Amino acid sequence: METPRRRALGKGLEELFGAEVLDIETLEEQIVNETPQEEVIEVNISELRSNPYQPRKVFDEEKLNELAESIKEHGVFQPIIVKRSIKGYEIVAGERRVKASTIAGRLTIPAIVRDFNDQEMMEIALLENLQREDLNPIEEAMAYQSLMESRGLNQEQLAQRIGKSRSYVTNMVGLMNLPDSVKDLVIARKISATHARTLSKMKDVAKIEELADRIINEGISAHELDEIAQGKEVEKRNKMERHETEETRTYKSVQELLCERLGTKVRIRGSKILINFQDLADFNRIMEILKISE
Repeated sequence: METPRRRALGKGLEELFGAEVLDIETLEEQIVNETPQEEVIEVNISELRSNPYQPRKVFDEEKLNELAESIKEHGVFQPIIVKRSIKGYEIVAGERRVKASTIAGRLTIPAIVRDFNDQEMMEIALLENLQREDLNPIEEAMAYQSLMESRGLNQEQLAQRIGKSRSYVTNMVGLMNLPDSVKDLVIARKISATHARTLSKMKDVAKIEELADRIINEGISAHELDEIAQGKEVEKRNKMERHETEETRTYKSVQELLCERLGTKVRIRGSKILINFQDLADFNRIMEILKISE
């Protein structure tokens, strides 16, 4: 029989995924705040293993060392979230704290044990992955695609949940159309996300790979690549609108760049730039990106 606590946890996760905006920090904060101090236990770090659904393998070494120094001086500020497995525990949230604690020489770490199923573990890993500062475009595209499939969301619904514009999500998911060889170049950051988006709209794999090579070896700019993509000899995955003026294409390119940079919907209408924001915190985030202070 399912316990009341298990039902409550399941409800909490469903409420998270049913919320207007998906946020793994909300889930972690909720669990920590609702857990009595006596239920926080010390777990041997040697008994911990990564979430099997967590695609992240590489962590910023410099930031890990900074966190390790903080842990040496102040200890682990917030307990990690784990679930019991056949041998030891699987990390639900807090893998950076675990790695930093290991560097700091700690043998144990404070943890809260909760019971999540495989589907929940996968979705939690995807959301946590999306919050990484060093997330590369292909990982982001894979996470969006997986979330849409697992939660039955379309691109518009996902865009609303993660606080991005529909065009941003469409462009990112479109990167999954790239051949694997080019995806690897994007992951290695040899090709920018802007270049990759333009390439992803092309149909001919050989042409995509040829242009990817030219981007690296000849330094083709994003604008130059867009000009090439508009050519009649380049077969498009989805035909681009006809009768577009040079000015319209430039505005579209700038609009997409602003959407990507600001992480929100941006529209250029006539002589105006319209930037969407959700609330005061989101407004301040955008102002900080633009380096505008009161």
